[in-house]
Amino acid sequence: MIVDRQGRRFRNLRVSLTAACNYACTYCVPDGKRLVAAQDELSAEAMARGVAYLIEAAGIERLRITGGEPLVSPKLDAFLHGVRGLGLSDISLTTNGQLLARKLPILLEAGIRRLNVSLDTLDAEHFRQIARGGDLQTVLDGLEQAHAAGLKIKINMVPLRRANLAQVLPLLDYCLERGFELRFIELMRMGHLARDAHAFHQDFVGMPELLEMIASRYTYIQASAPLDATALRFEIPSRQGYFGIIANESVPFCRTCSRLRLSSTGWLHGCLSSSHRHYIGDLLDKPRHQALPALQRLLVQALADKQEVAFSGGATVMKIIGG
Repeated sequence: MIVDRQGRRFRNLRVSLTAACNYACTYCVPDGKRLVAAQDELSAEAMARGVAYLIEAAGIERLRITGGEPLVSPKLDAFLHGVRGLGLSDISLTTNGQLLARKLPILLEAGIRRLNVSLDTLDAEHFRQIARGGDLQTVLDGLEQAHAAGLKIKINMVPLRRANLAQVLPLLDYCLERGFELRFIELMRMGHLARDAHAFHQDFVGMPELLEMIASRYTYIQASAPLDATALRFEIPSRQGYFGIIANESVPFCRTCSRLRLSSTGWLHGCLSSSHRHYIGDLLDKPRHQALPALQRLLVQALADKQEVAFSGGATVMKIIGG
């Protein structure tokens, strides 16, 4: 097991199945162009082998499948088949929900029981302005079908001062009515927002303001969360529901971060706020006894990339390395 001086180790792996995305969200890409798959993306078999090696080399316990948008990837079915028997305690998936209804049978067959769905507004016009792709009603229909199938659902919302701040309470009501847990994600200094401080500050909404808005309608209390959780959780007893805030700016969580990311092109990222990355694509064709020692050396470097205290920004486009 690889542990740093703060007692951190890698427990949670996020695998970006593809860099391709059918959206071009304003907080992710600046030019309105949808992300496309890289020519050198790993095969489903290689990525599943990478997960297996990382379980053994780092002690990975939980896997989240991300993108880009993982449901657009032709590798999805084969990758799910490759990882479902690896003994992970949890496999979940993050999606924008546009293809959720269509892909739901595949997810259920593979044993996926938890979803995070990115949804920034319930207003169709604002949805088009933020996502620059897709259709709101299609996403909502997919959510209803997934809910009916018994999946546990969290909704991810990025509050943006100039775009969807008025949707904070409507989205919270929507989630409480359905038993979904809404996660507010503070805007992150990633990609173009790491280079444009003015644009970042124009749209940033912090946790204190969000809590003030919620308190205008509901009484809430802080709820328990795992030590290495990125979100602060809150309970609304009157509605028997919960919400969370990933307050990367307001309440940094770097001291307890246990996340490791594997890109679709074979790069390990130990920290979103570091420009360092470590290539393991060439190790995935090697037999286990050769791959594991080399992989462990790279994992030591990746763990050392983590920030000591707080996130300070990163130049990489967020969705290329899995959100």
